[in-house]
Amino acid sequence: MVWSPCHPDIRGCPPDRRRCYRGGSISAEPRINDRIRVPEVRLVGPSGEQVGIVPLAKALELAQEYDLDLVEVAATARPPVCKLMDYGKFKYESAMKAREARKNQAHTVIKEMKLRPKIDPHDYDTKKGHVVRFLKQGDKVKITIMFRGREQSRPELGYRLLQRLAEDVQDLGFVESNPKQDGRNMIMVLGPHKKKTEAMAEARQAQEARKAELRQGRGGASAETEPEPETAPETPAETPTEEPAEA
Repeated sequence: MVWSPCHPDIRGCPPDRRRCYRGGSISAEPRINDRIRVPEVRLVGPSGEQVGIVPLAKALELAQEYDLDLVEVAATARPPVCKLMDYGKFKYESAMKAREARKNQAHTVIKEMKLRPKIDPHDYDTKKGHVVRFLKQGDKVKITIMFRGREQSRPELGYRLLQRLAEDVQDLGFVESNPKQDGRNMIMVLGPHKKKTEAMAEARQAQEARKAELRQGRGGASAETEPEPETAPETPAETPTEEPAEA
């Protein structure tokens, strides 16, 4: 980072901030502890209680007393608002929340499937299987019927095919955009009944269930194949024999 001082005629800039940034990246992290350069702050306690406006030295002393960090949470306020917290723990929890939010974030995806008006029954079943898989994943599907040559004079073939496909997958999706002619193609859009987030949650639950079954199966197999410990045969206790007394 490269910093350069402001022009000396600029008097509106506070003394501790009379340096302007000239290119590079700006850190988004708040100022903490000794990096705070103001005479006094509005202090918030560890539990969110309002302590009030105190000198910076007093706020740093309280932070050391509680074994916490003094974090500037509102730098634009006058005076700035600072809070006593464990900054390392706060950063970790914030990162975990952001990671979880990204994991659960769902992007709208439109898949496309192309068919011919006189499609073979086997090919139709294959294409329908892909449409079913896309709808189960919570994605929209754009169905395109491609006409060639004389097929363009019979658009009812494509319309009937699209209606048939919509009826076959009506348990998983619905017709979001009705069939319409677009040049040599006829297009229909199917939308899923389930939301993307719900489909992702169900997929994760199914994956965890499969892992649990695999772990349980491995545990049962090892228990069945484990040999029983061999025990030594019991030997009868020897009984002392009495010798006849000499006469």
